[in-house]
Formats: sequence, C-alpha cells, structure tokens
Amino acid sequence: MATVSPPPWQVLVLISNHLDPKTLAIASCVCKSWSISMSSDQIWQPLCSTHYPSLSTLHTCYNHTVSYRRLYALGYRANNRRLKQPSKPRISLNNIIFALNIYKTTTRMVTLVKHGSQLGFDKKGVFRFDIDVEQWQRILGSATDVKNGDLGPFDTLGDLRVTWDVILEGFKGVFNVMNCKGKGRFVLGLEGWFSEELPPPGCCSSDTVSGLVADLRLGLKVEDGRAVVERMSAGVLSIVSWRYLFVEDALRYLQHFLSPCDV
Repeated sequence: MATVSPPPWQVLVLISNHLDPKTLAIASCVCKSWSISMSSDQIWQPLCSTHYPSLSTLHTCYNHTVSYRRLYALGYRANNRRLKQPSKPRISLNNIIFALNIYKTTTRMVTLVKHGSQLGFDKKGVFRFDIDVEQWQRILGSATDVKNGDLGPFDTLGDLRVTWDVILEGFKGVFNVMNCKGKGRFVLGLEGWFSEELPPPGCCSSDTVSGLVADLRLGLKVEDGRAVVERMSAGVLSIVSWRYLFVEDALRYLQHFLSPCDV
C-alpha cells in the first residue's frame, strides 16, 4: 500500500497565511513539522499586531526572544478573562443584617439594625441604601432605645463615632465596614459625612489597597439648638471610578470577610 507523503513545508506556510488564529492553533497540533511551520513569527506577527498591538510592540521594543504566537496567546487569554462574567456572589441580601450605631464619646445615641431584604437600595442597582430614622423608630415603637436620634448640641458633633457592621445570618460571620471617629463633616441643615477606606479582600494582601471606601451620611435637622438625625444613607464607593458599587459587586466583596467557608 502506497504511503502518502506530507505536503512540503512551503505549502504549509502558504496555506497558513490564509488561516484564522483558531485554525492555526488546531493545525499546529497535527505533528511537529506542522507545529514548526505554523508557529513562525512571519505568520503570527500581523495577527498579533492587528488584535493586540500593545503586546506586539513588546517583541520589537523589549524582548525579541518572545514569539508573536506566544504574545497572541497571552493577549487572547487576558481578553477572555476581562470579558468573562464574574460568578454570582455566594451570599445575598436575604442572609445578611446591617447594624449601624452612632456614639457620642462613650454613649450610644442611635442604633439601627435592619435585615438586608428590608433595605431600599438605589433604583439603578447600586449598593447604596437610605433609612428614614424617624419612620423606623415609629415601626419599632417601644422596642427601640434610639433616643429619637438626638445627638445633642450642634457644636459638639465632632465627638461622634459611627460604626457599621454586616452580620451573616445565624452569626456565622461579622465584618466591620466602618468604625469612624471624629472625621465627620457637618453643615447645618444638610449632612454629616463619614468615610473610611476598606481593606483589600484576601489573607495575603496587606501591602495592597482595595480602592474602596465605605461612605455614610447623616441627614440632620435642628430642634431647639440640638442636632437630630432624620435619615441615614450608606454605601460602598470605588475611588477608581468614583461610583458606588453595584449590589452584586459589593456582595462579592463582603463574602471574603463573612466566613466564606460557611456560606
């Protein structure tokens, strides 16, 4: 039985110039000679320059030993990772609780505890919620010791400390989002504003930054010279884009600190 000779390498190179990157990669797995013929820089340089021009310049400006096929593969994988949809968070608003407290020196002045499902998040789906303190007090009635949101004389508001904790239902985990003292900025009749940088997720990231900030605002009114909290709003802000995170992005961040092995 007559054996069929493989095509000469010149023919392979000629054909390969008309193949797309995916077909080239598959064809190069046929045998060693095909792999050599279809991995040359002459074939992959125009493909890399067209799809990933910034990587293509590395070959000429930084390292001539890195093949264009290798650079194309790196760009392809990086692009796929960028376009890949993040996984759904393992926690939801239905199994976390938000606890917010306002202290004046050592005295607790306001306490609000709400289940995630009770919070009215922004209609655009961002992780920012508002609480009507007076309405919440009416709902709780005698079950609350909030003291009507009275923070005392307006000129002593610099002594405030604000805490914000997120608790995983069943007390499986707690994450302190904010513990901010003496950093509030108060404008009569407007808002008191607190912010604190959040830690990066992961146990080995002490030298990095998260790029996220916890943001809490107090809506104030004045009664008989005393500041009273009417509402509270809180969220997580990205200092890279200066936008609030979407709910799912915030939940993915929080799950790193809420005992992820239990969720």
